[in-house]
Amino acid sequence: MSGAVDPKAMLNPREATPQVRPAEASATSKVQLRAPNKVADQVFRLLVLACGLSLLAIVGLIIIQLLEHSSQSWHAFGFKFFTGQNWDPVQGDFGGLSFVYGTLVSSLLALILAVPVAIGVAVFTTEMCPKPIRGVLSFFTELLAAIPSVIYGLWAIFVLAPLLRNKVEPFLAHYLGWTGLFTGAPYGIGMLAAGVILAIMIVPIISSITREVLSAVPNQQREAALALGATRWEMIRIAVLRNARTGIIGAIILGLGRALGETMAVTMVIGNRAEIAKSLFAPGYTMASVIANEFSEATGDLYLSALVEVGLGLFLVTIIVNIAAGLLVWSVTRGMPARGNA
Repeated sequence: MSGAVDPKAMLNPREATPQVRPAEASATSKVQLRAPNKVADQVFRLLVLACGLSLLAIVGLIIIQLLEHSSQSWHAFGFKFFTGQNWDPVQGDFGGLSFVYGTLVSSLLALILAVPVAIGVAVFTTEMCPKPIRGVLSFFTELLAAIPSVIYGLWAIFVLAPLLRNKVEPFLAHYLGWTGLFTGAPYGIGMLAAGVILAIMIVPIISSITREVLSAVPNQQREAALALGATRWEMIRIAVLRNARTGIIGAIILGLGRALGETMAVTMVIGNRAEIAKSLFAPGYTMASVIANEFSEATGDLYLSALVEVGLGLFLVTIIVNIAAGLLVWSVTRGMPARGNA
């Protein structure tokens, strides 16, 4: 019988013990006797530590170089450099407030225009778009992110600026001129054109990241909302967007970082005039644009130092924006479980 027990095994249990082959015994003994390779672990730990410290070293070197090369401007103007509006290289009088103003206004305008469109594209792609079209739409969205900024600038000069000058700006001046934001001659080149081209440039960035965040939301959240009787819009708003809000904020911050540092496209359409004007039709200047335009033409040491101090100001603005973004994300995510941060 197949289930019978060997009497010899019952009388002598040692003989019933399975025999280990010599090769297997030697391999097992090698594994047991092999000492842990502490040298390799230590080397790996040092390499990883070096990678982490290298980032801090790069940031530190950037700060040191900016401070060192802007010291002459600091001694000449002090903190008043960022509160003065006059920029006169001939007289040696420099103030960077107009550049800070142009950078912040153009970037905030770009966010106002880009965020609703980007989130709408991401929601449509992940929740409503038919599968045959989804891949094509995602491909063209990522393609927009890969276009060089100078191409955007050329397109803005030949297409966007005439459109704004002939159609959009007269319409805004007629119906919204009472706000003071849309007054003056409609040249098509100015703060509004810079904000629009920046919005077009950051839409693919925000949309692509938001799409990935929305795709990471578990389907159980959607099914639970629909099972409770929610409409499709309610399901997207409650189950999808609410769970993905942290990632969406992160995508917006990355788009803002791109807008703050953009140079060529903005330089080609913003007008490049160091002034502070309430109207969005007026020309302006950004911190990145003035460095790109005037650094090669700067002749005196004070002029060069002032431009480096503008770069230092741009660096500080970026740090402040990222700190504010971190506080915003913390205020949104505090008290939420870890799975809600996906």
